[in-house]
This record gives sequence, C-alpha cells and structure tokens, in this order.
Amino acid sequence: MTEKREPLWRHMVGERLRHLRRVRGETIDQTARRAGISPQYLSEIERGVKEPSSEMIAAVTGALDVTLVDLVAGVADRLTAVRETVRDTVRQPTVRAAFALAA
Repeated sequence: MTEKREPLWRHMVGERLRHLRRVRGETIDQTARRAGISPQYLSEIERGVKEPSSEMIAAVTGALDVTLVDLVAGVADRLTAVRETVRDTVRQPTVRAAFALAA
C-alpha cells in the first residue's frame, strides 16, 4: 500500500492560481503579461515545478485581482480537506488491525 502524504505548498499554490486564472477565463499568456512574468514561468508555478518567491506570488495575485490573503485562505481550505483524507487513509488500516486484535 502506498502511503499518502500531504501535498507540497508549491503544488497547492499552483493549483489555486490556475483555478483563479481559469475562473477569470484567462489564458496563461494574458495573466503572465499583466504579472510581468513569462508564460513559461507562470505555467511552471501552476504545475508546482517552481517554488515562486513572495514577489512572484504577489505579481500573479495582483494580475488576477485577488489578495494574498484570498490565495492563502483558499490554499489552507484545500490543505485542510486533503489532510482529513490523508488521516482517514492512514488511520483506516490501524483501526482494522486494532479490531482484529480485539477479536
């Protein structure tokens, strides 16, 4: 059985930025141009390949007309949901083993 782990911060930030961009109906080129970064770099951020600096995150959130607080809150909500799934997955075999030993 493969152990599930919490995702990396850069992956969650990238997913959230991609979601926000798509909700606006924008292409990577449009958002990247307004943020002052290359489309390739924005793509790497969205895919979780690059660990963007706080300045880059601020540039992209500014281009998407969202605040850093909104971005972080969205990521935190998603991480909370993922954490619950990871906990349930990890605990399940332990609980089954405990019931088997009790029987």
